[in-house]
Amino acid sequence: METIEIPLLKAKASRICLGTWAIGGWMWGGSDEEESIKTIQTAIGHGVNIIDTAPAYGFGVAEKIVGKAIKQAGIRDKVIIATKVGLQWDDKGQVFRNASPERIEKEINDSLRRLQTDYIDIYQIHWPDPLVPLDEIAETMLSLLESGKIRAIGVSNFSHHQMMEFLKKAPLSTSQPPYNLFERDIEKDVFLFTEEVGIVTLAYGSLCRGLLSGKIKADTAFSGDDLRKQDPKFQPPRIYQYLNAVAELKEFAKKKYNKSVLALAIRWVLDSGKTIALWGARHPEQLKNIPDVMDWSLDADAMAKIDQIIKSNVLDPVGPEFMAPPIA
Repeated sequence: METIEIPLLKAKASRICLGTWAIGGWMWGGSDEEESIKTIQTAIGHGVNIIDTAPAYGFGVAEKIVGKAIKQAGIRDKVIIATKVGLQWDDKGQVFRNASPERIEKEINDSLRRLQTDYIDIYQIHWPDPLVPLDEIAETMLSLLESGKIRAIGVSNFSHHQMMEFLKKAPLSTSQPPYNLFERDIEKDVFLFTEEVGIVTLAYGSLCRGLLSGKIKADTAFSGDDLRKQDPKFQPPRIYQYLNAVAELKEFAKKKYNKSVLALAIRWVLDSGKTIALWGARHPEQLKNIPDVMDWSLDADAMAKIDQIIKSNVLDPVGPEFMAPPIA
């Protein structure tokens, strides 16, 4: 397993991070605790030592499962827990942004309880909240850092301007934006900034919600509250453009590297810079390809070929904007 240093953390982090949004069940068709715990244990067995979660993932369910799995295994000192703060929900399950100091102070204690720990390694603002001054948010996070409740501060879905403002009041160790072969808006400015100042990128959606796994078909059905029912990438006629790109990427990965398109997609994220790829899973078998991603790399010609395949097939691209929660 490849590793990377994250500012302020003593232990190096694996460059694959287990993403637990699906484990929480909300917007992914439900949750199975026993299967989820097995998934976490399988990830750790593959050398993954960083787990990303959030209170909003199943309204506390994902954090509780992560805490239980780590407690059962007795490995708290060997695992980097990254969770988030700044989203609130009502009794109808409606989620909205709230990064007020009062909300942060409440959430940190709720998360510590659910995760069964007395500190969080990386505490991230889940979404920027324009109703709360950034300096107030940063100062609140800094107080948690100084108190020892958290070991490092991160942000998620922040612009480079927002990070610059945040850094005036508190240090930032990580940035968590959506980043994959099909969603690359951060390359315009965010990624340039974080690479320059040494902030590590936790790339979420590395497989674009399964689209780059190679298993999605045009007639794949999504049940319940699965968020892919809302994702414009998965709706016709756009889905055909993306699937055509995946088919060509799959052929290229097999011919040039004898790898799967999934391995190619993750390797591309890792070869892009100071990055950790979030690998979302809720079943152990979804992690079996982790070894296929390690110990090889993409050269400049391969990167260019990948770009060409995407540009020639995806003529009507769309980003992940549909996932943004409303402002309170």
